[in-house]
Amino acid sequence: MPLYRYKAVTGAGQLATGELDAANEAAIVELLRDQGLMPMQIGVASGAVVAKGPKQRRRLFERKTVTRDQVIGITRELATLLNAGLPLDRALEMLIGLALSPPVAALLQGLRDDVRGGKALSQALDARRETFSRFYVNIVRAGEAGGALGVVLARLAETMERNKELRENVKSALIYPTILIGVAAMSVVVLLIFVVPQFEQTFAQAGKALPLPTAVVVALGGFFRRWWWAVALGIAAAMWLFRGTLKRPAVRRRWDARVLRLPLVGDLVTKVEVARFARTLATLLRNGVTLLAGLAIVKDTMGNGVLASALDGVTARLREGKGFGRPLAETGLYPRLASQLILVGEESGRLEEMLGRVADIYDREVQLAIKRFLAILEPALILTLAVLIGGIVFAILLGVMGMSELVG
Repeated sequence: MPLYRYKAVTGAGQLATGELDAANEAAIVELLRDQGLMPMQIGVASGAVVAKGPKQRRRLFERKTVTRDQVIGITRELATLLNAGLPLDRALEMLIGLALSPPVAALLQGLRDDVRGGKALSQALDARRETFSRFYVNIVRAGEAGGALGVVLARLAETMERNKELRENVKSALIYPTILIGVAAMSVVVLLIFVVPQFEQTFAQAGKALPLPTAVVVALGGFFRRWWWAVALGIAAAMWLFRGTLKRPAVRRRWDARVLRLPLVGDLVTKVEVARFARTLATLLRNGVTLLAGLAIVKDTMGNGVLASALDGVTARLREGKGFGRPLAETGLYPRLASQLILVGEESGRLEEMLGRVADIYDREVQLAIKRFLAILEPALILTLAVLIGGIVFAILLGVMGMSELVG
C-alpha cells in the first residue's frame, strides 16, 4: 500500500503531522478521524531526493500572486478550523504553517497581523481587494455579524467551488474546438508555405496561364512564405488592440449585446450567467445580506455587461416596491423559467431556496447547451478544414492537369 504524509489538527487545536499506510486518501481520512484528528492536507509521501526536484521547480515557476483556487482552499481550511473550535488568530497561524507557497503564506500572515491588531476579518479582507472580491468580503462580514463565521465560510467555499466547476466545464468543452481550429490553421499554413512552392517553379516553366484557383493559391503561398512574420505580428497586434478596445465600457456593452444575440453562443452565455447569478445571490441572502445590497454585489460578479446593467432597472423597481421577480422578467434578458421560479419564491417567502433551485437547474442546462453547441460546432469545423485543404489540393491539381494538356 502507498505511504501518505498528512497534516491534521488535534482536538486541542494543535498541528499533527505524520505518515500512514492506506489504500487511498479516503482511507487515510477515516483513520485520522478514528484517532480524533481533523485532516487538513494529505499527499503521497516521497523520498528526500525525489522531493527536492519538485520543490525547486515550484520556486522557479511559482506564481507571484494568490490564485482563485488557493483562495478556495484557504476558505475551506479556515472554515474547518473555526468549526473545530479554534479562535480566528490561532486558525490563521495554523494555516500559515500549512501554506504551500510564499504568496499564500504572506497573505495569511498579513491577515493574522491585522486580526491580532484589533481588526475584524472582513476589514482585513477588504484591504486586500485584489485577492478578495466584494462578494467574498460581504459574506464574511455577514458571518461575523451573525456569529457563525465558520459555517458561513463553509457555505462560501461551497459556492466558490460550484462556480469554479461551472467555469471549468465551459473551458473543458472549448478545448477540442480550439485544438481543431489550431490544427486547421497550421495545416493551411504548412500547405501554403511548404507544399505549394514545390509546384510554383514547375508551373512557371510551363509558360502557360494558370487557372484562376491555382494562381490564387500560388500567390497566397508566395505571400505567406515572404511575409509570414508580418502576418503573425498583424494577428498579435489585432488581438492586443481588440482586448484594449473591449476595456472601453461602451464598446464592451455593444460586444456583450452582440454575444447574447449569437445563435447557440448567446444561449450558453445567458445560462452560465444566470446559474452564477442565482447561486451568488442565494448565498448572500442565506447569510443575512439584504436583497438590495445583494443585487449590487452580484452585479459586480457578472461577466456580461448587458445582463449586469439590466439589474439597475430591477433594483430601481425593487426600491419602488414593485418586487424582484416581475421586474426581472420584464427586462426580457433573463430566461422566463428563471424569472418565474424567482417570482414564486418571492411570493412564497422562499426566495433563497428558489434561487438555489434556479442555480441547479441552469447548471444542468449549461451542460445540455454545451453538448448542443459542440454537436454543431465540431462537424462545422471539420467540414471547414476539409473544404480549405481540399480547395488547396484541387487548385494544385488544376494546374497539374493544365500542364498535362500542354505536354499532350
